[in-house]
Parts: sequence; C-alpha cells; structure tokens
Amino acid sequence: MEKIILLLSGSMRAGSSNEAVLRTAAAAAPPGVRAVRYDGLAGLPHFNPDDDGDAPPAPVARLRAAIAGADALLVCTPEYAGTLPGSFKNLLDWTVGGTEICDKPAAWVNAAAPGRGAGAAATLRTVLGYTGAAIVEDAVAAIPVGRDAVGADGLIADPGVRRRIAGVLAALAAAA
Repeated sequence: MEKIILLLSGSMRAGSSNEAVLRTAAAAAPPGVRAVRYDGLAGLPHFNPDDDGDAPPAPVARLRAAIAGADALLVCTPEYAGTLPGSFKNLLDWTVGGTEICDKPAAWVNAAAPGRGAGAAATLRTVLGYTGAAIVEDAVAAIPVGRDAVGADGLIADPGVRRRIAGVLAALAAAA
C-alpha cells in the first residue's frame, strides 16, 4: 500500500535550498512512497483563534485536509532570527487547534550549512510536540545543501544527497 508523505516547506522563496530538498524528495521518493508538496503557505491567513472554529478559512481547511490525507509529514524550513520563519510558524499555529497531526509520524530535514539551523529545529520540535505529532527520530536529518548543489531544474543531482533524502522518506513511511 502506497504511503503518502506531505512535504511542508518553511520557505516561500522559490530558489531556496529547502524548496530544492522537497522538490528532490518528491522526485526521488522510494517505491511505495508518494511525496506530495503542500504549496499553500503564502495563502494562509494570519492565525486568529476567533477564526479557528468549525468552518475555518478555506486555505486553512485545505491545509488541514492535506495533513489529514497524509500518512506522514516531512518539513524542510530555513531559520530566521534563530527560529522558524513567521509564515511557517503561522502554518503550524493553524494546526494546533486541530487533530490532524496528532500521532502522525513527522520529521524534518535541516538543509542549512553545518552549525546552522538549530534554532529552527528546536522550535519545530517544540511546536510539533504541541500538535501531538509523533517525531520519527530516524527520519530527522541534517543534509546541508548549498545553492551550487541545485540544478537549473530546481533539483539536487548529487546521488548521495538524493539517497539520504530517499532514506528519510523511507524511515517516515516505515513509521506510518
């Protein structure tokens, strides 16, 4: 049975290494895994608890439906000012009131240069804890990706990096 892994990017910059990791994940998914990119980050309204009821805004309903339909989640996000980018934290805030992430296997890839990105990873771990996600430690990975590693097609061509990304997906699928 095919496992669906929802890919969540914390970056809205099309040329980001985080986006490249997730595009590569979608292209290099191992057999039995379908990696699907969520692309609604920029369209989410600012989180407001007053709007988080039975009929949330349509972009939020689509986000929650995408999460509910996935077997696992893979995040790749940059770090800004020592933590998650505000737009991605906003995405996660919209998931706290729902149950879609509860007990769902989740992991992240830190694509930053060695020694960078720890603040974003720590915040991500904390927020995913609030949502009840099941962190899959074997799928959490640091895979540094420089801009020079990304081809004109937006993918990472290095076979070693592609194998590591496929391994992250396999570990998530095994936990789902």
